[in-house]
Amino acid sequence: MLEAIEIETGRKPTGAVIWLHGLGADGHDFAPIVPQLVGPDERPLRFVFPHAPVRPVTINGGMPMRAWYDILGFDRGIPQDTAGIRASAAEAAELISRENQRGIPTKRIVLGGFSQGGAISLFAGPRHPEKLAGIMGLSCYLLLEDLLPAERTRVNYQTPIFLAHGTQDPVVDVRRGTEARQLLEAGGYPVEWHAYPMPHSVCPQEIEDIAAWLRKVL
Repeated sequence: MLEAIEIETGRKPTGAVIWLHGLGADGHDFAPIVPQLVGPDERPLRFVFPHAPVRPVTINGGMPMRAWYDILGFDRGIPQDTAGIRASAAEAAELISRENQRGIPTKRIVLGGFSQGGAISLFAGPRHPEKLAGIMGLSCYLLLEDLLPAERTRVNYQTPIFLAHGTQDPVVDVRRGTEARQLLEAGGYPVEWHAYPMPHSVCPQEIEDIAAWLRKVL
């Protein structure tokens, strides 16, 4: 089981948000925004911010860092790290199972993340065998998208998906985000899309929009 930062917004949380960080970051990255996502009088939630394993990353000269999978390059046609992607999806499933064991059913769990973490969420969520409350992908893209029609599970066909992207993103072009939106919508998923005038980051309006979406799905 991956080590993780956990924050509960009240006693006996009734739902959970599993939030995967981006390349080179760790579980501490988004923990500070939890008070902006859930108010003191709202339903108590457990936020789980796992640390990705440390592995060499090709685009960074093979330097070891926390990463959910290796990235060989961003151009179309470059092979993807299928083994790493599937391993991280399995680790996300283990985190979901642990919440089940702690009394939170899958239908009360959101799986989400930023950049690499968002990409894993968009990969693992539609393939999960039990219905999730929602799937969130921030400043990210689809992985192994050609396999999605064959591998997705029917139980999550109608699971709400929150997608957000910066229009000035120099790391993951906003076109990758809009492509993800189009492919998911073509598959029948209910996608809530937001674009913000920002780089590869998260902005205050986005945090407000995430909070509102979490209120709806949880």
